[in-house]
Amino acid sequence: MNINQMELQTLRHLIGSHENAEKKLNFYASQVQDPQVRQMFQQSAQSASQTRQKLLSFLG
Repeated sequence: MNINQMELQTLRHLIGSHENAEKKLNFYASQVQDPQVRQMFQQSAQSASQTRQKLLSFLG
């Protein structure tokens, strides 16, 4: 699959955004005391990671 320059820029932006979200969510999970809230942050971080990996697959 060939992607144009605009699509490439968009993918890079989305990948970076998901990486940033994953890092923040993991940080929040490490700071919170409530186990349910911690689990929510951890699950959201995992989801961001999985989405980032899926987006990376479009690059090559």
